[in-house]
Order: sequence, then C-alpha cells, then structure tokens
Amino acid sequence: MMEIQLKVQKPLKDLVYLELKHKILTGEIVSQTRLMEIDLSEKMNVSRTPIREAIKRLADDGLVKVEPRRGAYVANISIKDMLDVFEVREDMEGFCAKLAAERITDEEKEELRAIAAEYEHALAQGDKEVIIELDEKFHNYIVSCSGNETLSELVNYVQELSLRFRYLYYNDFSLYESTAEQHNRIMEAINCGRSEEARYEADAHVKALKEFVFELGKKMEDMGENE
Repeated sequence: MMEIQLKVQKPLKDLVYLELKHKILTGEIVSQTRLMEIDLSEKMNVSRTPIREAIKRLADDGLVKVEPRRGAYVANISIKDMLDVFEVREDMEGFCAKLAAERITDEEKEELRAIAAEYEHALAQGDKEVIIELDEKFHNYIVSCSGNETLSELVNYVQELSLRFRYLYYNDFSLYESTAEQHNRIMEAINCGRSEEARYEADAHVKALKEFVFELGKKMEDMGENE
C-alpha cells in the first residue's frame, strides 16, 4: 500500500503527483492501466482531489491519456516515440555538455567524477535500478553544470520520457557497460574544458542509444512476424 509522507516539505498535491509519476516512469504502473480516483485515493490514503489534480498534470506531461467514457489510463510508449525523443535529446544534451565544459567549477568537476565512479560501481554490482538512477543523475548533473535554466527544463522533460523506456526495455547489460565508457569520455572532456569534444562525445552517446532503440525495434518487429 502506498503512503504519502506528510512530513516532506511539499504540498500534498505535489507529493501525489510525484509519487504517481515515479510509478509510471519506473513501470510499476504499466501502460494501459486505468487510473481510478477512488482506488488511488484509498491506496495513497489521500482524498480524491489531489489524485484528480495529479492525473491532469500527468496528462499534460503526456504520461496519461484521458478519453470520454474510457477515463484516464497510462499512455503507451513505442519505439517510434523513443526515436523521436532521442532526436531531440541529441542536440540538446550535446549543447549542455559544451556549456558545462565552459562553465563547470572545480567543485562540480569532482562531483561529476564521483557520479561516473558511482555508476561503474553499480554496474559491477549488477543492480539495474541503481544503474538507471545513476545514469539519470549523471546527465542531470551535466545539465545543471550548463547553468542554463531554460535548457535544463527542456532537457529534463525529454530525459524523463527516456527514463520510462529504460525501465521497460533496457535488459541488455552490454548497453550499460558501453554507457560507462561513454560517460567517462564525456566527463573527461567537460572536466578538461574541451567544449567541442564534450559536445561531440555527448552527441555520440545519444546517437548510440538511438541506434540501440532502433535495433531493438527491428528485433521486436521480427519477433512479431515470427509468432
């Protein structure tokens, strides 16, 4: 049973929204699940009002669909959706890495190096959930180091969509191993102030992910044809 911790210094409606969003992004609430206000209010021990508000916000995020007679349900995410996301991420994250290389502080350099090391440690432990969380943390930190709030908001939105896809489809650990190498190249370029190299490496990283998703889509199509 889900419980909202009221001691956290956030309005209740925000806590409900963040809780439901996390469960959708991580696949705990799967695609096509109908979101019933009464059931959710009982499970989360809150009234229906914050549930209703959260569902509206999730619909604005594109994570929930609301249709007449059908109600609210968790939206699907397809290979095509993810290829679209990676097309957007490619240029934005490369630009973030370039700005980060130009603006990063010595303290931020140490933190970025520490996050990359944490990722490698999680990889050695084989903990998929922690690996995904640290991958997100690594990219979010680079965005933070760029010092551009508008860019940060845009990148965070598309990264969240990628997060949901990773929990659903990324079971190939060779991907995580290559990601560690790519993270280190990005990190070294940023920490050394090589802005164009940082942009290139960040772009190459997203291109590699896009290629992985494309190949995954082809495999899924082949499996469907062979059934």
